[in-house]
Amino acid sequence: MKLDKIETFVFGNPPPRHGGRYFIFVRMTTACGITGVGEIYNATFGPDLCCAMAREVFTRHFEGSDPHNIETLWRKTYGAGFTMRPDVTVMGVLSGLEMACWDIIGKAADRPVYDLIGGKVNERLRSYTYLYPEEGDVYPDPDALNVYNDPDMAAEVAVKVVEQGFTAVKFDPAGPYTIFDGHQPSLKDLDRSEAFCARIREAVGDKADLLFGTHGQFTVSGAKRMARRLEAYDPLWFEEPLPPENPADMAEVARYTSIPIAAGERLCTKHEFARMLEAGAASILQMNLGRVGGILEARKIAGIAETRSAQIAPHLYCGPVVAAANIQVGASSPNFLILESIGTFDGPYMSCLKTDIEWEDGYVIPSSAPGLGVELDDDAIAAHPYQDDQLHLTLEETPALP
Repeated sequence: MKLDKIETFVFGNPPPRHGGRYFIFVRMTTACGITGVGEIYNATFGPDLCCAMAREVFTRHFEGSDPHNIETLWRKTYGAGFTMRPDVTVMGVLSGLEMACWDIIGKAADRPVYDLIGGKVNERLRSYTYLYPEEGDVYPDPDALNVYNDPDMAAEVAVKVVEQGFTAVKFDPAGPYTIFDGHQPSLKDLDRSEAFCARIREAVGDKADLLFGTHGQFTVSGAKRMARRLEAYDPLWFEEPLPPENPADMAEVARYTSIPIAAGERLCTKHEFARMLEAGAASILQMNLGRVGGILEARKIAGIAETRSAQIAPHLYCGPVVAAANIQVGASSPNFLILESIGTFDGPYMSCLKTDIEWEDGYVIPSSAPGLGVELDDDAIAAHPYQDDQLHLTLEETPALP
């Protein structure tokens, strides 16, 4: 079996754009006609350039190779150009191609990927969702009251998603995140964050865990001040309280608070996760399968985490092919904790696929279909080109002031 062809796709995610502005997909085909799909989670360059990078990597390292040779293909790409270190753009491209190889391997074996990386240990996967606006765009006017800045509105939405079956909800009211972080949270940010936890805890009681999200915007002392405000409401986690560069600093926050620290959506490869574990910076690892290095790398990270009594909670702020890859790793990992869902995996978000992701009463049910269990809908993707110039996700470009 030899890899013969690659196709790349950019899908402009329709409103309300849950999961991001666009998704970058690849499809590889073998000389014998087996196809495999993958997704690149890369926010550092525009999607068209990322597609060109994927074609370059395929031509240089993957074309003509046996897709079973995951480790060799991974090493050739990781070490290209005398790098041998986690480069977020390279790793995003490699992740997409790597998961497409697994999709091909699974289809050739007529087995789901989880059967090939240890077997299914979790029959269903507990899931959580962000509290999204009930109507309108996921990027509302920041000056208007919305689910991101109004604790009462957030509590109302939390009740509705718990009634759907979710047993955990995530929200991030902690204020701006900028290219100049970390900063001290303002008193207003502290008060709002505490109010969110208080209102949502009052509304859902013990029916759901609270997942307090941030985007690495605080200093060590600022994160401690925030954690002290939140502890009374017993969140399941405090997510990425500091920028990701220095695990030792995050470890100081982890030692200070009783709230578990979750982190990792911006990290690549087992090496960065190992440093975080060695420092004691986080006990819940949020690898994103479209960035971390792919399925095998994520499975290695899950194994390393087991040695430190850490759990995994695969991250998802991108498209449904990464979601399908997350499901494969979650299904086969004994230390799986919870899976990020985009709502109940329905609506415009899923329109780029011909296949569904099964969600039932708060849980994702791993598909028994071969490979990743998803197929792209080429016509739907062509009908939704991305016509903007904004990156998938951005930081504010002015410092956060009190």
